[in-house]
Amino acid sequence: MAGASTKSPRWLNRTVLGAGLTSGFGDLCYETATAILPGFLSALGVPAAALGAIEGSADAIASFTKMASGYIASRLGHRKLLVLVGYGLTPLGQVPIALAGGWPLVLLGRLIAWFGKGLRGPLRDAIMTQAVTPETRGRAFGFHRAMDTVGAVAGPLLGVALLSWTSVTHPDHPVAPFRMVMWAAIIPGVLAVLAFLTLVRDPEESPNPALRLSHALAGLPGRFKRYLGAVALFGSGDFSHTLLILAATQLLTPSLGVVRAAQVAGLLYVGRNVVQVLLSYPAGALADRIGSIPVLVAGYGLGAATAVLTLIAFWYNTTSVLFLGVVFLTAGLCTAVQEAIESTVTAGMVAEETLAISYGALGTVGGAAQFLSSTAVGILWTTLSPVVGFGVAAVLMAAGTLALARLRE
Repeated sequence: MAGASTKSPRWLNRTVLGAGLTSGFGDLCYETATAILPGFLSALGVPAAALGAIEGSADAIASFTKMASGYIASRLGHRKLLVLVGYGLTPLGQVPIALAGGWPLVLLGRLIAWFGKGLRGPLRDAIMTQAVTPETRGRAFGFHRAMDTVGAVAGPLLGVALLSWTSVTHPDHPVAPFRMVMWAAIIPGVLAVLAFLTLVRDPEESPNPALRLSHALAGLPGRFKRYLGAVALFGSGDFSHTLLILAATQLLTPSLGVVRAAQVAGLLYVGRNVVQVLLSYPAGALADRIGSIPVLVAGYGLGAATAVLTLIAFWYNTTSVLFLGVVFLTAGLCTAVQEAIESTVTAGMVAEETLAISYGALGTVGGAAQFLSSTAVGILWTTLSPVVGFGVAAVLMAAGTLALARLRE
């Protein structure tokens, strides 16, 4: 029967495992490209403001797509096909990036990929929530984020290794090695689609064709709306960590050269993702034990600290790989908590029949705020200084952390 409970007493069931493998392959696809994208744009002569606008625009389209996907799924009563389409758009988006000779095709590729990311995210999370009990949500989502980030670790490693190899085989063509890595990234994206298709089971809901988005949003609990306000405030300073890769690349280029600096920056990003792998499940388990909001408050605080540390790196124009490593480590701690716990907080505040729309609202609010943040940091970086850009981000994230802490009280 549609909507029948499929909750398993085991949190690590077929659906959770399938969703984890799918996300791992998906991240292997686009993180391979993300790790070398700032170096690629530097080789093409594209400024930081363009990267900020590209990443911000991608976050924006993903955020608005999340709301639409949750609404459409609630009306139609099924979600798996939309998730499959979303994962399929990720490798498709790599094609224009691999062909790019400037920022327009890079923007197009990121928009395609992030449209798919927005389409699949809320629906996948809703399917996972219905596959486990409330007492094990933190562990299930922590495991999922850990699997997701295994791909995010392997992807940059693959990207850096391929970049090193192709740099040797194409020493006179500085852009060609980057293009070859972009083409190779398509393969794991196809594997992600196959994993979700074969492993994940979706308990389809009863269709609700009369559902109106405005009425559904108005009916969400007041405490959840206040939570969305805190997410929006924090997100308005929560810049894309692709800008951290660009920061490391620019700071290290004078001493290492652009290709070597891009490789080191990519490895630092790998370190950030390793931290996320190691901490995602413990963060989820801790949330099951002491509550999700206190853990998320700590994670948000680490986000503000990341911006402060990046500001310091530019203030002193550091070339210390060790100091930059601390920046990326702190960023990894923040992301591990944020991505594992935001969804569990949502699940604890709303009714099960509104999960898809609630996750869509969460993704839309967070993504729209990150669009503003990434774009603003990139513009302030280019027009004033990176110190100003990351300083503004730190203040906004600190304010969001305080707003979330007040919600806890």
